[in-house]
Amino acid sequence: MKVLMFGWEFPPHITGGLGTACFGLTKGLLKHGVEVLFVVPKAYGDESEEAVRLLNASDVSIDFNSTVYQDYWKQLTYIEIGSNLVPYLGPEEFEKMIAKQEFDKSESETTVFSKSYSFSGKYGTNLMEEVTRYALVASAIANSQQFDIIHAHDWLTYPAGIAAKEISGKPLVVHMHATEFDRSGDNINQNVYDIERKGMEAADAVITVSNYTRDIVINRYGINPDKVFTVHNAVEPTDSGEALTISRNVSEKVVTFLGRITFQKGPDYFVEAAYKVIQMDKNVRFVMAGSGDMMYKMIRRVAQLHISPYFHFTGFLQGEDVDKMFALSDVYVMPSVSEPFGISPLEAMRSNVPVVISKQSGVSEVLKYALKIDFWDIDAMADAIYGLLHYDGLQDMFRKYGKAEVDSLKWENAANHVKEVYNIVLNQK
Repeated sequence: MKVLMFGWEFPPHITGGLGTACFGLTKGLLKHGVEVLFVVPKAYGDESEEAVRLLNASDVSIDFNSTVYQDYWKQLTYIEIGSNLVPYLGPEEFEKMIAKQEFDKSESETTVFSKSYSFSGKYGTNLMEEVTRYALVASAIANSQQFDIIHAHDWLTYPAGIAAKEISGKPLVVHMHATEFDRSGDNINQNVYDIERKGMEAADAVITVSNYTRDIVINRYGINPDKVFTVHNAVEPTDSGEALTISRNVSEKVVTFLGRITFQKGPDYFVEAAYKVIQMDKNVRFVMAGSGDMMYKMIRRVAQLHISPYFHFTGFLQGEDVDKMFALSDVYVMPSVSEPFGISPLEAMRSNVPVVISKQSGVSEVLKYALKIDFWDIDAMADAIYGLLHYDGLQDMFRKYGKAEVDSLKWENAANHVKEVYNIVLNQK
């Protein structure tokens, strides 16, 4: 079986869990005999191709005189963004989105409708222009490659998946890693919501990363439940002989938040819980690792609470720095307001760090050895943190059994479930 897969990022060039999930899934699929042609907007040359053949969309030129694509291209809508746009942030990042304009290929010679186009591979001012070009490239790739099924990850690649399906006639599976409701609450961006819904309606099957997300897809997008399948994420294993040892420069216990500092991730609840813990125990340090639109608000709130001596902001971490941060941590907290899954607790548990997670997360469906609290209950969050810091028996139990539990959550197993979805779709054709 051969899959044409569309993703916006691939390790090591990632901004969050999406790229990590794509990498793990493709490695797992390879173990089940599934060949993946993975298309990214921009390849940097240092990506791992041990499990995929990586195709750089920036290398694909398009012949706009070809009649093969013109019926599809005439239906394309070009959306201009007037501000920096990161697809996993809140609605303030979308405020300057202007009205849609339909473009004919003859109207522009230097943008998405030029023969050649260089993607930035980032989430900047030209994001929606790149999404449109990516769809054009997808149609060209689909017309020139041999494959059995199409797989598109998250809303940025849904237009590409639809384009590939319309050109090739092959079935489309879309993967929902995070909905617009997760990112923005009820204050959604209508354009992004429409892209998500159109992608799922056009798909032959929708994969969600949790039952929590499946319910949102069915109830808030109106997608047929019969074609929505839950496949929980997993985590890359570590070599048992490579336990990371880090020299700690502080004697205090360390409690870590690691993720985008945005509405979705609940950083404000973490800060309020930290304040309560510090009132009971001054021998603790809190770390907020990440970046996002709420970062400066969090810095101001920490100052207002007079806990700056106990609180540290590291900025965005990735790769080895994430592993080092976990090695320094005594407790990891994920207080997400709405988390489709949440790979970071698995990464923490893999590093023998006990975790506190919100009940409003997909990962809470698969974990037994994690303390689960409602994101808004800062008293319960503070009590959970304090308990893990001060009761050795509790911490030892969650470390021992948590590590064993997360080691059983393999991408190979998740990939097998994805392959089962592929077979269901292919057998319907």
